[in-house]
Amino acid sequence: MESKRREVFLTGGTGYIGTALARELLQRGHLVRVLARPGSEHKVPAGCQVLHGDALRADTYAAQVAPADTLVHLVGVPHPNPKKAAQFRSIDLESCRQAIKAASLARVQHFIYLSVARPAPVMQEYQIVRAQGEALITESGIAATFMRPWYVLGPGHRWPALLVPLYALARIFPSTRAGAERLALVTLEQMTRTLIWSVENPAPGIRALEPFHIRCGFGDPMIAQPRAASA
Repeated sequence: MESKRREVFLTGGTGYIGTALARELLQRGHLVRVLARPGSEHKVPAGCQVLHGDALRADTYAAQVAPADTLVHLVGVPHPNPKKAAQFRSIDLESCRQAIKAASLARVQHFIYLSVARPAPVMQEYQIVRAQGEALITESGIAATFMRPWYVLGPGHRWPALLVPLYALARIFPSTRAGAERLALVTLEQMTRTLIWSVENPAPGIRALEPFHIRCGFGDPMIAQPRAASA
């Protein structure tokens, strides 16, 4: 492998995106340690080191982050929908706050955060919470990559594929083209590939990767500041 071997600490590594990412990281020769609650160890891909802790309490795992040079934070409410606004704050935002604390204590060099594409006409609270997470990471001073997909197609997450013809139609008309590109669907394979690229090519500052970059499978070297959260 040509790229430098990374030591990756992964939160949310037992989930939909996390398990796919962990397997690919291992295949590429990286060291992977996954935060897991007791009882969920069986969800961690073979070859990863399992570390027990609570994603909502940095004190339960902060001492185990070092010597990781990269922290990938994928914790979030599964199958988000507008009815889960309270959970977005109590789980998504709080776990991000705790991960930043743990990463800072461990002097992590690169923080990769699963955010969301925006603006969008739906899921306002979800967008606000993810933007607040980006702001907290930026304030921490840790170099970071913000991954901003809208929806990731894959096993058990395929219903939006029905919208593909509508996306194609929207791209035809100038009035809807920008929105269709900004909120384009991406696949789990594309998402994993771009996460791998981000791990192997750390951001020098703050880098935001939109659906366009994820669909290409690699990042854009241009540094982008995160949007401010709206009330």
